[in-house]
Amino acid sequence: MTIRDDHALAADLATEAGELLLRIRERTGFADPKALKAEGDRGSHVHLMEALARLRPSDSVLSEEATREERLDPRRLGADRVWIVDPLDGTREFSEEGRSDWAVHVALWEGGRLAAGAVALPAQGRTLTTADPPKLPAHDSGRFRIAVSRTRPPEFVQKLAAAAGADLVPIGSAGAKISAVLTGEVEAYVHAGGQYEWDSAAPVAVALAAGAHASRIDGSELVYNQADPSLPDILVSLPELAASLLAGIRDLHR
Repeated sequence: MTIRDDHALAADLATEAGELLLRIRERTGFADPKALKAEGDRGSHVHLMEALARLRPSDSVLSEEATREERLDPRRLGADRVWIVDPLDGTREFSEEGRSDWAVHVALWEGGRLAAGAVALPAQGRTLTTADPPKLPAHDSGRFRIAVSRTRPPEFVQKLAAAAGADLVPIGSAGAKISAVLTGEVEAYVHAGGQYEWDSAAPVAVALAAGAHASRIDGSELVYNQADPSLPDILVSLPELAASLLAGIRDLHR
């Protein structure tokens, strides 16, 4: 087993789960969003868990769709290798016809760090992966864009944007927002409304591999495979914007 194998596996699993979700979307339709969400969450989770049990049987897994008991399994905390997955990031967007801002996250935590990861954006027909990280777009000085939640953008981010000369761009899932930084649709993503490890592990792995900045909003490191999987805030940005954004956030929280 090599690290390259893990990169490829993350990409393959995320892409396969995304293709399954597209088939579920087509078969089920959008008349009953609640049923569509449930089928998507469950179908993708089962696919990923079965694949990892077959292909990486000695590794642990932390999935959003796992039971509480599975998430609290102490063996995960003592494991050398843990896959952190979100089978369907952005269930709301998945259940809305025409929306493409939802994702599948597959990341590997190994030796205290994110070692590999992939974010599939199935409705956009692409997968971003640490196997071949995207080339970050260049940003010249001037106005820039910050991705925020469609439904609950933090109030301080609105103030941050006004002070920094930025425009806010509502996007669905966390994976779609971070991917938008890497593909040039926005230049930053700021969130402080509560998240978990599976919301960011895979996109952060890809962002770091691409050379982007990723941290907590106080500038501290994003730490994964913790007993409490809550990871409530995050900043991902082009590297040249990180210092000014962190300074602006500090000023607003004084």
